[in-house]
Amino acid sequence: MSAVTDTVRVAPAANPVSQSIRDSMVVAKRNLIRMSRIPEMIIYGLIQPIMFVVLFTYVFGGSMQIGNSTSAADYKNFLMAGIFAQTVTFATASSGAGIADDMHKGLIDRFRSLPMARGAVLTGRTLADSVQTALTLVVLAVVALLVGWRVGSDGSTNAARVLAGFGLLLLLGYAFTWIGALIGMSVRTPEAATSSGLIWLFPVTFISNAFVDTSHMTPWLRHIAEWNPFSATVQACRVLFANPGQSTSDAWPMQHPVWASLIYSLVILVVFRTLAVRKYRSATA
Repeated sequence: MSAVTDTVRVAPAANPVSQSIRDSMVVAKRNLIRMSRIPEMIIYGLIQPIMFVVLFTYVFGGSMQIGNSTSAADYKNFLMAGIFAQTVTFATASSGAGIADDMHKGLIDRFRSLPMARGAVLTGRTLADSVQTALTLVVLAVVALLVGWRVGSDGSTNAARVLAGFGLLLLLGYAFTWIGALIGMSVRTPEAATSSGLIWLFPVTFISNAFVDTSHMTPWLRHIAEWNPFSATVQACRVLFANPGQSTSDAWPMQHPVWASLIYSLVILVVFRTLAVRKYRSATA
């Protein structure tokens, strides 16, 4: 009696990296579709930065000293890099609130039951938030042009440098969304995520070179502002946009703002992505 052996072909295991990328894109698409169906999320996200542009430009313009100038036009050009950077970092709060809301509604538990990469849920969410941030930056840049912001009119910049400046802004914003993700995974309600996400953002953005010339600060406060990762990106954008307010400080981040911005953003991204994914795994275990 002959034995017949059936050969069972086992499908090769999926590449973990490609699976993670694919799953992240699926989650990102889900969040983008959700955002498009709730346009209020985008509209309200645009109102605050536009208000900052208009209020700071017309209320403080002409009364702020930038270098040796109190020109309202100089302050407009000085201000916009700070407003752009503030806008991308403030998206941290909404990112944290969204993840906390998904946790609260049990959506994360449903994702956990699916055969998908663990980090894909958070990666997809942060990527979708970055797309929304990019759209906000486009609208904000148009508003800035309308109120008088201009990139270097002396020919010291070009389109590539301007795009590089916006790229640094988006990288900083994406890095900060991972801080929001960690906060969203660590609190119990979306309201708590929003509050805790904004509390630390205000000192980070205001103890910086975003709205005032740091040379007018007291020495100890100026030292903090000049080594602030947020300040490095603001300074890098001013250099790339050829806007006034380029610091003469001896602090390394102010002397090499583009490199400092890249290093700061990548370190924040790696550290907080690692912590957020670890928190996600423990929270859903």
